[in-house]
Amino acid sequence: MISRQKKIINIVGARPQFVKAATISNELRKKHDVDEVLLHTGQHYDDDLSEIFFQELMIPKPKYNLGVGSASHGIQTAKILEGIEKPDIVVVYGDTNSTLAGALAAVKLHIPIAHIEAGLRSFNKKMPEEVNRILTDHAVDLLFAPTKTAVRNLLHEGVNPDIIFSAGDVMYDAALFYLNEISDNDKIINDIGVQSGKYILATIHRQENTDDPARLRSIFDGLCQISEEYPVVLPLHHRTSKVLENEGMLAGVEKKLHLLNPIGYLDMLTLEKNSCLIVTDSGGIQKEAYFCKVPCVTLRDQTEWVELLDSGWNTLNPTVSAKQVYEDIVGALSKERDPDSLVDDLYGGGKASKETVEIIVDYIE
Repeated sequence: MISRQKKIINIVGARPQFVKAATISNELRKKHDVDEVLLHTGQHYDDDLSEIFFQELMIPKPKYNLGVGSASHGIQTAKILEGIEKPDIVVVYGDTNSTLAGALAAVKLHIPIAHIEAGLRSFNKKMPEEVNRILTDHAVDLLFAPTKTAVRNLLHEGVNPDIIFSAGDVMYDAALFYLNEISDNDKIINDIGVQSGKYILATIHRQENTDDPARLRSIFDGLCQISEEYPVVLPLHHRTSKVLENEGMLAGVEKKLHLLNPIGYLDMLTLEKNSCLIVTDSGGIQKEAYFCKVPCVTLRDQTEWVELLDSGWNTLNPTVSAKQVYEDIVGALSKERDPDSLVDDLYGGGKASKETVEIIVDYIE
């Protein structure tokens, strides 16, 4: 009797998920006889937010692109329910609307689910990402926790320990591989006109910052102030750009900061690696700063990556004023850190994707 080929559906919809899925996809293609299907919800639907990632990371083109764009949670979920075909397992990543929508779709169709980057908690349920994480973790069959803290969070919530796996962080695998690939790439730095090690890299896109005009003004006033001392490079998310324009701030910011259109993963890694400080509200970029041995200021009230705070390489800034943003950036720049103090196995040993794929394949077989 000939057994049929096993089918795995990877559900992605946003930039960080493309990076995580690339590590899993590459491992699946190495030796495992499975039919891998990539389903793109279209949550990030512009080419500069999506297409370039598939090209750079050598991910197979999505078999399905649902094109949900920036539609509501309910519409996203419904479209996935309509578009998905029955696999042996569905793999979801991180904490976006696409993550929860994919998990709900699979649950309703009685399909096993694996959640990569499970167990993260900011303990702030006002964040849509926090709700997505919690609901997804309590709906799935396999939980891949990237850190020891994430494992403890899941156990504290009463999750069955038999379905929790601590393989490490697949984003660390990606960073190790692609940082080697870009070792001699400085074109984007030259194009911007800044010097390696002498500029600040910033990214702002979180709802808690973009939807609060006073908070957003404090952030950008603080960045404009520090730009008098250090060049500030900022790839501008479309959402942030629209809000700045609506608030009448865009023209002033353009005069002070080096604003870029959204860029690909490899150019972003290059900018991260060569900066002297990263200022961000992104979860993934907090980690990439650590991988690149660059200090970070996180413009949020909480972070799910608490081990970065414990390491001293990340500082939380709740953004109550431009003065505080400026002072925290200056403080982070002046603090002496020993790169040798970074813990190599904080996010695993760089083999998380290999171990994760082996567990998933064993499960469905």
